Amino acid sequence: MSKLTPRTKNELRERRHRRIRAKINGTEKAPRLAVFRSNRYITAQLINDDAGVTLASATSKGVKAKGMMAGAEAVGKAIAEAAKAKGVTKVVFDRGGFTYAGVIRTLADAARAGGLAF
Repeated sequence: MSKLTPRTKNELRERRHRRIRAKINGTEKAPRLAVFRSNRYITAQLINDDAGVTLASATSKGVKAKGMMAGAEAVGKAIAEAAKAKGVTKVVFDRGGFTYAGVIRTLADAARAGGLAF
C-alpha cells in the first residue's frame, strides 16, 4: 500500500473537498457557502475567498432542535437570514466533500427557501 493511499473516511472526504475547492471560489457578489458536518452538529459559513473573510456563520450548537435534520434546517434558515442582512442573494455551494444527501441537502433546501440562490 502506498503512503498516499487514504486510510480513513475522513482522509477520503478531505481529498474530495480539495478537488471541489480547486473548482469553486467565493467572491464578494457570490460568496462560498461552506458546510461542515460532524456527528453532532452542522455548521455553515459565507466566505469571500478574494478578501479572505468570513461574512456570516451559523451553527446548530445553540439550536434547540431534535436531531440533525431539524438542526440542519434551522442552520439553513439562519444562514439565509444572515446573508440577506449582508445584502447577499447568490452564493456558491461548497458541500465540503460530504455527499449531497441527508443533512447537507436539508440545509441547502432550507437556505434556498430562505432566499439564497445557488
